[in-house]
Parts: sequence; structure tokens; C-alpha cells
Amino acid sequence: MNFLQSDKAIKLFIVLAGFFITNAVLAEFIGVKIFSLEQSLGIQAVSFSFFGFGPLSFNLTAGVLLWPIVFTLTDILNEYFGIKGVRFLSYLAVTLICFSFLVVFAAIRLVPADFWPMSHLDQSIPIDKIEVKNLNTAFALVFGQGLWIIFGSMVAFLIGQILDVFIFHKVKEKTGDKKLWLRAGISTLISQFVDSYIVLFIAFYISAKWSLTQVLAIGTMNYIYKFIVAILLIPVIYLVHFLIDNYLGKELSQAMRTKAMLSE
Repeated sequence: MNFLQSDKAIKLFIVLAGFFITNAVLAEFIGVKIFSLEQSLGIQAVSFSFFGFGPLSFNLTAGVLLWPIVFTLTDILNEYFGIKGVRFLSYLAVTLICFSFLVVFAAIRLVPADFWPMSHLDQSIPIDKIEVKNLNTAFALVFGQGLWIIFGSMVAFLIGQILDVFIFHKVKEKTGDKKLWLRAGISTLISQFVDSYIVLFIAFYISAKWSLTQVLAIGTMNYIYKFIVAILLIPVIYLVHFLIDNYLGKELSQAMRTKAMLSE
């Protein structure tokens, strides 16, 4: 482990990779829950109509809490480790997500022990008032997602990542080290735009037979949220860059960013 004590770049990559993969995996698993943004914030629900479909409010998958962080980390990784670094982590993240779902599907199919349902319940509640048989069903509903949803999410993630790193790299070629907000903002907003519609098109238009109007309307609603969050996260990107530059030192930081620009 001596290399971890001497090479700051390796330690930085491990930390960023850990957060990147953890957020990507968690986003997939919590994404099964749909929540009301307005009710969660304690405000009046909005009502929109897009492409003649509505009324729509901000009923979002819980995964939107983490996907903006993933795309922000993508820009940070791209800045210091280049396209190759982001591609490697994107493919690794998809592989680990697929592995995680395989393990979960296997766990769902295990026959539960007789005592297991009761071990998760308040013992003060009368047994006859509890449908203990539903606990295994609940486990399957929470952790098990449809194959089309998983496939759609994986395709959208990979395409979004490829677009993000490509656009980020091209904008940086024009701006150099200046205008971090521009390359981070443009790359994230475009990649999230594409991601918002691809996942719905594959998961619901193809498999669930949603109308194209419904896909476009709900995708637009989701993108409005992602657009707002992406803008709000720009100061966070500057803060993270400041912390990383302080950790690496000016000379190493500049050398890594220069080398990252040459990465293809």
C-alpha cells in the first residue's frame, strides 16, 4: 500500500471512483420509488401540460437525487483524468450495476425462512392484524425492477456519459482552463436531456406501450428538474475543484489537467 502514501493522483482517483460508482449503483436501486417533490418540500403541487398531455407535476424517481451528482463527478473526473478515465469508470459502473441486479434477483427467488417476516415487525402489534406473508412480496417489489427499466437505464447512462465527456472535452479545447462553468454546464445539460428521454423511450414506450406524447411530456417534466439542479450544482463543482487543487498542489494539478486534455 506504499503507492497510496506517495501518489496523490491515485488516491484522488480512488476516492472519486468510489463516489461515482456508489452513487450510480444507489441511483439504480432507489429509482424504483416515485416521490412528489412538491409534497416533500411542503409546497403546493404545480400543474403543467406538455404536448397536450397533463396535468403533470414533479412526481420523480428517487434516482434523480443522485444522477446529477454522477454527472457532476463525470465532469470532475474528465477534468483531471480525461476521457479514458471516465470511460473506464462508466463501463465498470455498468458492470457492477448489472452484477448487483443479478445478485438481487437471486436473493428474491430464495425461499424466506418461516421466522423472517416476524423478525422485522413490531412485536407489540397483534399478529392477526399483520399480513406477514406480504413481506417477501414487498422485498421483491422494492429491489426487483423490470428488465426493460434496467436495460433502458443502462443504455441511457452510457449514452449520457459518452455525450458528457465528448462535449466537455470539445468545449475545453475552445476555452482552455477558463470558463469551467460553461463546459460543465453545457455537457451536463445536453447529456441529461438525452438521458431523460432515452430511458423512458426504452423502458415505457417500447415495453409498456406508452404513447410517444406521454414519453415526451414526462421526459420534459423530468428534464426541467434536472436542468435546475444542474445549474445549482455549478458552484459545487468550483468548490470541489478548489479542494482538489489544494490537495494536489498547483504544479501537479496543472500537469494532470494538461495530460487529461490529451487523453482520447
